[in-house]
Amino acid sequence: MNQELTGRVAVVTGAARGIGAAIAETLASAGASVAAVDLEESSCADTVERISSSGGRALAVGADVTDSESVASAFTRVSEELGTIGVLVNNAGVTKDNMLFKMSEQDWDTVMGVHLRGAFLCSREAQKQMVPERWGRIVNLSSVSALGNRGQANYSTAKAGIQGFTRTLAIELGPFGITVNAIAPGFIVSDMTAATAQRLGMDFEDLKEAAAGETPVRRVGQPQDIANTVAFLAGESSSFVTGQTLYVDGGRKLG
Repeated sequence: MNQELTGRVAVVTGAARGIGAAIAETLASAGASVAAVDLEESSCADTVERISSSGGRALAVGADVTDSESVASAFTRVSEELGTIGVLVNNAGVTKDNMLFKMSEQDWDTVMGVHLRGAFLCSREAQKQMVPERWGRIVNLSSVSALGNRGQANYSTAKAGIQGFTRTLAIELGPFGITVNAIAPGFIVSDMTAATAQRLGMDFEDLKEAAAGETPVRRVGQPQDIANTVAFLAGESSSFVTGQTLYVDGGRKLG
């Protein structure tokens, strides 16, 4: 991979495993210094170790993205230890799937908090450092579930909200050289989709096979598919792309 992010500092939330870890490692391979953020700092140790052992620079940071003081403290630490933040990837997410009549208020609030409040708080902190530099990249993780998906009223709503949030920030921050885009993954092999299989009472391998059969490219996605797209949106080659939601789903949308 080229080194077009050399000298940049990137923050990736939800970077302990899966898609977030792949994004952190891919941005590091493009030359960025990466802050791997998750609820528990220790959970990002493996991600940081893989980056460091490959010659990159990384920092593990613990933060609750739903708490403004925690987010502010984390971003201050990143800027002090790595430098001015130029790239933010709002990847942190949770699922609390259930049919509407079984869904609790806590299930609703938790999903809204992590996805929407988290993206808001992190973006607000990041833009404080990006605006004076007149350069920045914010990439938000949406989902094909934004189009609607049975048993995911909370998650679908949050991911649809991310798309509106993305478009609005692109309008507000564009004059300062900051682009804001979203990626909507399809079926990606991860702990989250494994949990979906368990909820449906299916073997994970059977679920993956079924999903691949319904996908035009005839395979399921891997975390690296999303990480590669983030790297494009974080670089200079995408500088005229903003306010967009890119569906990375192998051609299969749920809606």
